Amino acid sequence: MEAPPAPRWPGGCEMKAPSPKTRQINPKSAYYHLQIRRSLLHRYGVFALQDIPRGRRVIEYTGKRLTFEQAWKIGPQKDRYVAQLNSRRWLDGSSGGSGAQFINHSCNSNLLWRCVRNHLMLFSRRKIRAGEELTVTYRHPVKLRRLPCRCGVRRCRGTLRFILS
Repeated sequence: MEAPPAPRWPGGCEMKAPSPKTRQINPKSAYYHLQIRRSLLHRYGVFALQDIPRGRRVIEYTGKRLTFEQAWKIGPQKDRYVAQLNSRRWLDGSSGGSGAQFINHSCNSNLLWRCVRNHLMLFSRRKIRAGEELTVTYRHPVKLRRLPCRCGVRRCRGTLRFILS
């Protein structure tokens, strides 16, 4: 039996599956028991292994700190792990990430972003049940193209990001 072909990023770039070593939650960054596994939304996702009450800090998004110019230079096949910390700093979760970089987008997410003392934290918007996938609304800019959203919620906005230039 053949292995399935590597997923393709819009525009033709091939995406390789992350290694099992990088598909782990850093316990120092997570405040609840979480696990990375296959997702119905997109490739891999982060799942709660225990109930998480509303309004709680769930996990810190960590990674290499970048300037805007450095973040802008990262190719489109890699920008899925870049998140904005503040107006001057970005985080690249592919380098030193906590596992939060695998949290998928949903137009009706159960997490929200908050910057707390120069740390990018994800808080629960509502009660999250054990076994439920964690999702957040992506809000970072994209340089190249409009990407379709496949979250499947009733009020889906239809896209993850929009063209800037």
